[in-house]
Amino acid sequence: MAVSFTDKILSVLFENEKQTLCYLSYLFFFWGASVLISLLTVTAPYGRYSRSGWGFFVPGKFAWLVQELPSFVCPLLVLFYSDSPKSNNFLNIFALSLFLLHYFQRTFIFPFLIRGGKPTPLIPFLMALIFCILNGYMQGAYILKFADLQWTPGTSLRIIAGTAIFFTGLLINLHSDHILRNLRKSGETGYKIPYGGMFNYISGANFFGEMVEWFGFAILNWTLPTMAFSVFTLCNVGPRAFQHHRWYKEKFDDYPRNRKALIPFVL
Repeated sequence: MAVSFTDKILSVLFENEKQTLCYLSYLFFFWGASVLISLLTVTAPYGRYSRSGWGFFVPGKFAWLVQELPSFVCPLLVLFYSDSPKSNNFLNIFALSLFLLHYFQRTFIFPFLIRGGKPTPLIPFLMALIFCILNGYMQGAYILKFADLQWTPGTSLRIIAGTAIFFTGLLINLHSDHILRNLRKSGETGYKIPYGGMFNYISGANFFGEMVEWFGFAILNWTLPTMAFSVFTLCNVGPRAFQHHRWYKEKFDDYPRNRKALIPFVL
């Protein structure tokens, strides 16, 4: 009986998959707004802010690998099982490859570059895992089955601009992570002020890079799911940049006073 009920639910969801993906996108808009509101009053319990009360602790590297893995695997599963003509369209595959490029780095490279790294509480880990499962499926399924990516005089500039913005954000993100990883020398502990790259202008350089990256991805694809993902990213990492900015100023008396939190020279 339970199996039959599950089959019926899945049948309803996938019978009109495009509509399901649109509903999931709306959920992401709501989820993002909820995260934004909560982070204005509660500091996310990860990294330097990790604390008890959010479940038992999961080893940091393991948490990163497992929680990010679905964002890489789910689109590949959609690609493997999809018989949609759009899954053979070059631009659709190109767009998906950008998404996979980011999550390949986040899943199989980034965790093993972490030096030390504090454990992650269970609840944030599970929330990140659920997000990556849903988002991996949503982006992969919509791009491979429903996104209308065509190279025309009306779309070529948007596709080029979106791709350029995506890679700009990706490089900022990777470079910022590199700076943060190399703040401490071997055997050192504690925190230091990051300098170089976008850190000369903002405290949340890595967060800024990720926001720019997915904004470019949304411009390239011009779909509801990619817009929802971009907005969610802004709501999720934007407040964290402000939390870092406040923490740096409280901890270091010599913290650069002209440095902004998230947007250079502005905010």
